[in-house]
Amino acid sequence: MVERPHDGPLPHAHPVAHGRPPQPDGDTVPQPPSSRRLPLATREVVYGWICVALVVAAVVIGLLR
Repeated sequence: MVERPHDGPLPHAHPVAHGRPPQPDGDTVPQPPSSRRLPLATREVVYGWICVALVVAAVVIGLLR
């Protein structure tokens, strides 16, 4: 890649064919709408306890047979 010396402002950006429209200065990056779900770490703990309960229930049922 050929580098050019910094002797002035950078060239203007040109839109890409079939790309997203340009983003005005000062705008934030679009984010998906926030949901009221539990954070990922909390959900992992809940799923872990559910799995533990299922395994313990399977062991208890296996021992009682």
